Amino acid sequence: ARRGIVVCGSGVGACVAANKFKGVRAGLCHDTYSAHQGVEHDDVNVLCLGARIIGESLALEVASAFLGAEFSNEERHVRRLNKVKKFEEGLSS
Repeated sequence: ARRGIVVCGSGVGACVAANKFKGVRAGLCHDTYSAHQGVEHDDVNVLCLGARIIGESLALEVASAFLGAEFSNEERHVRRLNKVKKFEEGLSS
């Protein structure tokens, strides 16, 4: 799976910008739970971090959780992801 990590002061601006690209599902995460669950449940493919919010050690833990996670492919998560994709396709037409 292709993934990316973007960083800015709060992480918010980087997340807003990343989500403007088709196919990007960026999530702002400041803890390991959000990082792995975002991938497992919502197929997040870009991790956004706030450099002024979390320290280097936690940032590395969050990035590791994000990179080590895999999308669950559970029916309810696939269904939700397909709804998001349809919405995205509708906006681009």
